[in-house]
Amino acid sequence: MKRTGKESKHRILILGGSGFLGNAIYKELCSYFKTYGTYCISNKQFEKNHQFFQYNFEEDDIYEILDIVKPTIIISALRGDFSKQVLLHEHLAEYVFTQKIKLIFLSSANVFDAYSKYPSYENDKTLSNSVYGHFKIKIENILLRLPKKQVAILRLPMVFGSQSPRIHEIIKNIKEKEPVEVFPNLVMNVTSDDKLTQQIHYIINRNKSGVFHLGSNDLVHHDDFIKEIIETLTLEKAIYKHVYTTNDERYLAVLTKTNKLPKHLQFKSTDILKELKIN
Repeated sequence: MKRTGKESKHRILILGGSGFLGNAIYKELCSYFKTYGTYCISNKQFEKNHQFFQYNFEEDDIYEILDIVKPTIIISALRGDFSKQVLLHEHLAEYVFTQKIKLIFLSSANVFDAYSKYPSYENDKTLSNSVYGHFKIKIENILLRLPKKQVAILRLPMVFGSQSPRIHEIIKNIKEKEPVEVFPNLVMNVTSDDKLTQQIHYIINRNKSGVFHLGSNDLVHHDDFIKEIIETLTLEKAIYKHVYTTNDERYLAVLTKTNKLPKHLQFKSTDILKELKIN
């Protein structure tokens, strides 16, 4: 992506910048914007990076970091205690509103996990049966009270990528002759860290806001896709553990209808497999 004068005006703070997705976003944006991240104490490798601040959201005050960075955009890619995250996002929403800046929140397809009969679109009502889905909905609802221009909610399906925890776990299980769990009745769409970070870059560049569903345009069965990954990575023969949570097909897919990104940022599940093969 070509660097422009317009890009460099932003100061971006990534909360959870040492995690898998947070760090991928940092790497995508740091050449174009003044980009900062937070890391948790267990990630010693970030100590020497002066763009990173040690931050434990369960104990530390975020305002000190906000005062230093003075971000124009905050990207929330945190993991950890749900109730503490909700409290933090209440504080962030106040800060974002008063400073007239923007917050980009990484949400999840799980905000729809109570609807199992069909895929979900941007304007569908959220409803979840899981603790994780409930927590993401709580934060979405806090942010949806802000002026629309100040928020982008990015709902993600399962994220894969050569360095993703999911791929690491598959490789580890195969090496240790442990079964790889597959859900034959689960119909989903997918994404990768590469695809997601390019989409986030575009959303920042074009100052987009609202709710985005950032997954592949097509649907796949979980068991088929995992088997294709293992084939693509030419791993040893895997032992599969088939998990049936329901007798019927269950959808957990976030498809796009109203907030479409341009063609070059749309993709299919096969593109994720090609990416894995290259990497």
